[in-house]
Amino acid sequence: MSILWAPWRMSYVRSHSQQPVIGCVFCDKAAGAQDRDELILLRGRHNYLMMNLYPYNNGHLLIAPYVHKPSLEDLPTETLTEMMMIANQALAALREALKPHGFNLGINLGAVAGAGVAEHIHMHIVPRWGADTNYMTVTGGTRVIPESLQVTYDRLLAVLNPSAIP
Repeated sequence: MSILWAPWRMSYVRSHSQQPVIGCVFCDKAAGAQDRDELILLRGRHNYLMMNLYPYNNGHLLIAPYVHKPSLEDLPTETLTEMMMIANQALAALREALKPHGFNLGINLGAVAGAGVAEHIHMHIVPRWGADTNYMTVTGGTRVIPESLQVTYDRLLAVLNPSAIP
């Protein structure tokens, strides 16, 4: 049995354990007014940038359009263009704040392609480091995220939107 100490998840588990699963996580987050609580770093006209609550790596970001559509071909040109512009901003912020050695960018279209939320298109940006696949991942099948979500959020927000720091 693998055990991973992840105390930052308890507040999420408690807040959602009694709530029925209704709606779309991306639509719900975008409609909220508490960007810090929702881990939203940046809002554009057509898309927003947020941290992944269940990151593959430290600094794992998501870009989602406000419109609820399942695929790229369903999005208007303005939304697609802004998605890529936000991706560029996110890459620059991650480079400055976290100094990764590389990135994985991806969009999973459909559940069989790995989309956890197949009905709402979103892009993943995963920072990578030369040593991010270590013995824990290889032998234990466990990922280690070395920094809390809120600390990473503050580091990225300081680069993306310094005036939003509380």
